[in-house]
Amino acid sequence: MTASTGPLVDSFGRRHNNLRISVTDRCNIRCFYCMPAENVQFLKRDKLLTFEEIVEFVRLMVPLGINKIRLTGGEPLVRNELHELVRMIAEIDGIKDIGLTTNGIFLARDAQRLYDAGLRRLNVSLDALDPVKFREVTRRDGYEEVLKGIQKAQEVGFHPIKINAVAIRGVTESEIVPFGQFARESGCEVRFIEYMPLDADAAWEREKVLFADEIVETLSREIQPLIPIREVEAEQPSTDFVFEDGIGRIGFIPSVSKPFCDHCNRFRLTADGKLRNCLFSLEETDIRDLLRAGGMEEKIIAAVRESIAGKWAGHHINDPDFQQPERPMYSIGG
Repeated sequence: MTASTGPLVDSFGRRHNNLRISVTDRCNIRCFYCMPAENVQFLKRDKLLTFEEIVEFVRLMVPLGINKIRLTGGEPLVRNELHELVRMIAEIDGIKDIGLTTNGIFLARDAQRLYDAGLRRLNVSLDALDPVKFREVTRRDGYEEVLKGIQKAQEVGFHPIKINAVAIRGVTESEIVPFGQFARESGCEVRFIEYMPLDADAAWEREKVLFADEIVETLSREIQPLIPIREVEAEQPSTDFVFEDGIGRIGFIPSVSKPFCDHCNRFRLTADGKLRNCLFSLEETDIRDLLRAGGMEEKIIAAVRESIAGKWAGHHINDPDFQQPERPMYSIGG
């Protein structure tokens, strides 16, 4: 084993094999928990990593144990020809799994090309099944396009499709039961994500978090009991359930009430090439400049190892000393 091979293990013994790559900070909606409503200052094109630079970085990470890639944004489908990046990554020996998180507005347009390029796992961010509530959260239109995108993705072969719904007290309680019914009728897995402090306006309050246990109670009471699913990967962030009759799968990502930091296996590369060892990290490592300097492979690997070695035990959301990152969610990547 050399510095350029062998697993990425932090000081708490967590082995990292999951890399999330943001391909753009741009988005075609403006969810209040993620972005400002107006006047967003996006990165200039020359600041973004090229597809070739992303692929070079992934190739360097494979000998370190990286075998899972998730592409995120902003909204990744606003990046032209994204299916070409999927194809390039799929051709790298050692990559076993490629996923994409999208808001679904362009999914009907791109689903076939993405599937043909090798993408198989798809998460669609959708916080409301009511069009009025959808616009309240996103501050844009597009609800019908999202539903069309999900349907098209199912038609071309994506299965299962996971629907990510951020759970916010005072905003999305009315969506809980409709999402439960949607999971039962559509074949999609619905995952409720606890509202996290990554909004651009720094307006997050713990009191606004709609906790996973409350949602389980609501769905069990209003539809039928939810039964825990035990056979899941330890590193998986979600706690999964199925309704008692076996129809409809529901997941929860309880980042606030029950953090999964103890078995976190992921790190992130932002659209402008900054490495983050935690979603809530206050420090970043510049990878873009190393990539563009050429011939810096060993320095890139050393920088990644140093970043992972310095990873916190947990994200501190529930601690008095918690500091919200300067970057909001759209700038980090989901």
